Amino acid sequence: MKAPRPLMLFRSLLLFLPLPALADAAAPAEKTLPPSTLAGGSDLAGSVGQMFLGLAVVIVVLVGCLWLLKRLGAPRGSARGLKVLGAAPVGPRERVVLVEVGQKVLVLGVAPGQVNTLDTLSPDELKLTEPTSDRHEPGGFAQRLKQMLEANKHG
Repeated sequence: MKAPRPLMLFRSLLLFLPLPALADAAAPAEKTLPPSTLAGGSDLAGSVGQMFLGLAVVIVVLVGCLWLLKRLGAPRGSARGLKVLGAAPVGPRERVVLVEVGQKVLVLGVAPGQVNTLDTLSPDELKLTEPTSDRHEPGGFAQRLKQMLEANKHG
């Protein structure tokens, strides 16, 4: 079974983690100088500079990995031709959703863990009008959906 690309990348990065420790173990032991012979200012500045450089490299690698995961993990083309026209809650976790797919408008009942098709309409039957003002009238979508479903039942 093939592992997804981000997982493969993560596994390969885990393989390289012990390399610095192995390099230090393989290097010959150097003599340590007493603190009195060390030049105080230059070693401290070098250590701090090296620490910030290492931190910058780690941050760049993390940002690169996050970008790569986002790029590889995004669904491609799954929502083409699919447009959500509106939704109305009918319960605490249930809602009715109008979805336009091609030349059809689906009325879907959405609940946790399931989606059911309640009705299928043509765009001509729907005839949603744009509101003339910026205010949304309370219950506008729900009222329009109820009227359409009632009209569909009776004729």
